[in-house]
Amino acid sequence: MYSEITPAEVEERLKSGEKLHLIDVREDDEWESGHIQEAVSLPLSVFGERFGELPKDESLIMVCRSGGRSGKACDFLDAQGYKVTNMTGGMLAWTGEVAYGK
Repeated sequence: MYSEITPAEVEERLKSGEKLHLIDVREDDEWESGHIQEAVSLPLSVFGERFGELPKDESLIMVCRSGGRSGKACDFLDAQGYKVTNMTGGMLAWTGEVAYGK
């Protein structure tokens, strides 16, 4: 079972200088319309073929629009032995800085 973290907790940890592995599973158009600067884009549509690129020895925080798709990604990665956390509420609940474009 994976753990959960709130967007406020993620923002606080980033502000304190902590290096987080944020993985945004939204599709490219959603990513370009606003994402967390420190996040990496890995759309769910290609997730099955590319998840092996993720570091298995580090904790990952999964992000999507509302927390549903990232929860599915967490279920999948947890079953593969990854250490994953779901950002509850997703980008809809994110109040921190947002980057745009690719």
